Amino acid sequence: MSVGGVGGVGISSSQIDSMLTMLRNTAAQAAPPSTMSVGNVVVPTSSDGTNGVSGTSGTTATVSFADALKSSLNQVNQVQEKAQKLGDQFLLGDDKVSISDVMIAGQKASISLQTTVQVRNKMVAAYNDIMNMQI
Repeated sequence: MSVGGVGGVGISSSQIDSMLTMLRNTAAQAAPPSTMSVGNVVVPTSSDGTNGVSGTSGTTATVSFADALKSSLNQVNQVQEKAQKLGDQFLLGDDKVSISDVMIAGQKASISLQTTVQVRNKMVAAYNDIMNMQI
């Protein structure tokens, strides 16, 4: 199965699955120590040692979608700012910054922005699908 893309170029579902797996692995590595991962959801841990999970069975996580979205956008912004800072340092002649560091940071920033745009597009499409449903 192929998902339509720009200019008729498609992305197969296996490519999407591999990208999602890679993103989840990266997110798990980048999660601060005050959080833990439960499935696909990062759950903040509190100072009293609880894991932010509520309910008697311990299966319901209390994670705000708005907070998760804000955190993701902040991470994308930080990657963009880091790439800009490295580029500026390189242009000013800083010997500690190599061209490969600048290029890698730029590519990371580009990929994170492209991923954010694709997630936004999927969210808008899902919203439109829900709004067009017959009741």
